[in-house]
Parts: sequence; structure tokens; C-alpha cells
Amino acid sequence: MNAPLRKLSAVVTVLFMALFASATMVQFVQAQSLNNRPGNARTVFKEYSRERGPIVSGKATMATSKPTTDVYHYLRTYPSGPLYSSVTGYYSAVFGSATGLEAAMSPYLSGTADQLFYRRISDLLTGRQPKGASVETTIDPKVQQAAWDALGDQRGAVVALDPRTGAILAMVSKPTFDPNRLATHDRAAAQRAYDALVKSSSKPLGDRAIAGSPYPPGSTFKLVVSAAALSSGSYTPDTQIPAPGELPLPQSTITLPNDDRQPCGPNGQVSLADALRISCNTAFASLGMTLGEKALADQAARFGFGRPLQIPLTVTPSTFPDTQGPAQLAQASIGQFDVRATPLQMAMVSAGIANRGVVMQPYLVKRVRSSNLDTVSEAVPTPFSTAVTPTVAAQLTGMMEGVVQSGTGVNAQIPGVRVAGKTGTAQTSPGQPPLAWFTSFAPADDPKVAVAVVVENGGGFGEAASGGRVAAPIARAVMEAVVKP
Repeated sequence: MNAPLRKLSAVVTVLFMALFASATMVQFVQAQSLNNRPGNARTVFKEYSRERGPIVSGKATMATSKPTTDVYHYLRTYPSGPLYSSVTGYYSAVFGSATGLEAAMSPYLSGTADQLFYRRISDLLTGRQPKGASVETTIDPKVQQAAWDALGDQRGAVVALDPRTGAILAMVSKPTFDPNRLATHDRAAAQRAYDALVKSSSKPLGDRAIAGSPYPPGSTFKLVVSAAALSSGSYTPDTQIPAPGELPLPQSTITLPNDDRQPCGPNGQVSLADALRISCNTAFASLGMTLGEKALADQAARFGFGRPLQIPLTVTPSTFPDTQGPAQLAQASIGQFDVRATPLQMAMVSAGIANRGVVMQPYLVKRVRSSNLDTVSEAVPTPFSTAVTPTVAAQLTGMMEGVVQSGTGVNAQIPGVRVAGKTGTAQTSPGQPPLAWFTSFAPADDPKVAVAVVVENGGGFGEAASGGRVAAPIARAVMEAVVKP
């Protein structure tokens, strides 16, 4: 070979190697980053033109994909609209975004999860159109509908759990939104709908049941304080504790009063069980200071406060604060000061008591099936924590039954069913109506459902609102959907 040919051969070899290196870089090294670029229309069209798997709840379809003639080929639709929006979230081709289970379970729904690899290979070899997997939720349509109807037009949230497994039977947050309006392929209409939701002062895109800004739990937190007292070994339900009409707060010029500013029992004393039954503020403020911050913080943590949680949606952690002195600790002991809790957390408190002291890991997804109905994954009920002993759980159950039988929670009574519960009325901003809370489980002797309800701005009762008046009837309706045939 003469010199010119050798030079040409060398140049061609170099060019070939450069081409090979460039192709390798693009096809393998940079492939994922290029595919993930927001402006990559090819990736967007590829994803949205694949038939996405459905999200189902029993026999009810929560989300599905319908064929279209546009560039996306499929339109995500939500047959029940807002009813399940706090669970499903939305999936939008226009915005290239998703929330709720649409986001958390997207790899399965789109068919790209590693567990579906062999299914994708089979589709490729047989020429079948790729399809996403179906996601079966734990939501019970009957219980979800009961929670939706009972909450009505009030702002707030409802969560119902199976205390034996942790399965979430209902999860409602209001005000909410219609995911169909965001899933539409009409860009202008989708943008208008999204802008209106973002600008709304009621924050309908937030999920009040598990996320956003948790609420002061008010007197429902007295369950945690009671659990700490009973677990200490120094108290029983019959132990007498101080319960004056007003409690002077140490290192402070203010007092903490009962609602009627009267003592909760003769000589300013009351049993722990009766203190919970009538929700005596001074008794629990005094008890909290006696137990100490560490005992309360540790007990709250055993119920799940401060711990990260995926259901698989991300749950905002509930918090028990560091207090700066006995006055703040007294206020925290009645669920005020900087104590914050989600409705899911307070449902977990009741569920843990109902389940002999064991809090089960809450979960929303029961099963994932491939497009040919093979089971890809299935939930296994898992203990989350041990909050109290079975003995303490039994004591708390009896005390909570007293709340419903003859205390502040009588509006949660269900004829023929033993119900255990606790009311809460939490102050927020000065001059604003209180939050109304109720958490409960039923039947108390064979628990099948645990519930937490929070209603903002006093519901329809304004300043006269209380947990027993506003939230307890909502919880009753949800429990009835489970325990009544």
C-alpha cells in the first residue's frame, strides 16, 4: 500500500472511530439524560402514546386510558372525577406531569418498571402493542363514597384504615379537583383549569389527608398523653389526677382553662378515664407536665410522629415539638402549641390502639398486575411500630368507649356496635373558628376500621363548633359503611 492510501486509510479509521465513539456516547452514555430532557418531544410522544394501565378500586375504575386520534393516541380519564382525586392525582400530557398514584406508580402504569422487563421483551418479539400494568388500590368504594358524602362541602379530610393490616379504605380531601380537566389534550382548557386551581385560596390541589401543612390535633392528642401515662406504670384509668377549673402555667402569667372554667371533678380531682371521657384540659395539661417532654415525645414517636412514611405517596411527618418550658409543654399536652398531625397520623393512633398496640404500615396499593393479569407485586401487611402493650391498648379502648357512650363523642354512637373514639377541638388563628376533630375505631371488641376526621373553620357551626358536634357524625357514617351490612 502506497503512502497516500495509508494516509487515507488512517483518516477513514479515525473518522470511523470518532463516529463510533459519538454514537456510543449518544446511544448509551447520554441516552437517559437526553430522554429525560423536558423538551424532548419524541420521548413525550412515546410515553403518552402507550396505553397506560388502569388504577382500580374493587370493581370501580379510578383511572383508565381511552384511544384518541391525536398525536398522543390515548387520553387519561377519571370516570368518577373528583371522588378519588386525592388518591389518583392526575396525569397530564399537556403539562408533562403527574401527581398522586399516577406519579408514585408511574413506572408500572406506563410499563417501564424493571419488574415488567420480560413482558416488554415479549411484546417486542410478538409485535404486541406495549401496555402498562394495572394498579389495584386498597380503597373500598363504599367507604370512600361514605366519607365523601359525609364530609359534604366542608373543608377538611377523612382517612379510614383497616387496623389489622394498615390498608387504607378511604382517603378524602376537600376542596378537591376534577382530574379530567387537567388530563385533557386541549392545551388552553388544561391551562385555564390549572391556573384556577393554583390561584384558589382553598388549595384544592393539596392533599389535606396526608400532606401540606398538618393541623394542630387538639384533644385527640390526649390519646397519646394517656398512652404515655398508662405505659409509665404509675397510672391506671382509675388514677385520680388534678383537674382544676383553671391551671396556672409555671413560669408564665397566663392560665390554661377548661371550656367552662369549672373543675372536672369533686375537689378539683378526676380519674384519668373520666378526664378523657369529658376531655378535661387542665387534667391533661397537668399530667403532661408531670410525665415530662421526653415521655410524651417518645410516646408520640411510637405512634409514628416524626417518622417518614410512603404509602407509596409521600406523607408529611407529624410533629411533637421541642418545648421551651412547662407552659409550652402543658399546651402541647392538649394538642396545641406546635403539635401538628395529619389525619392519617391520627387514624394510625386509633388503629394502633385497636390492634392491641401494634401500628401497621399504612398502604394504598394492594396489587400490581401486568397487562396479561399476572401478579407483578402484592402488598404484605407489615408492622410499623409497637406503640403500647396489649394491656395498655385494652385500657385505652375502654376509656375511648366511655367517650362515645357518655362523653364528648356520643354523636359517633352506632346502635348495636361498640365504638371507641376521641373528640378534638383545636384553636388555630385568633378570631378564626376552630378545627373539629374525631378519631375512632369500631367495633371496639373486634376492630375492622379506624377513622380520623378533621373539618376546618368549624364546618357549618363556626365558633360553636366542636369535634363531637361536627366531626363525630362524619366518622360514624364512615364506620357504618364498614360494620353495617
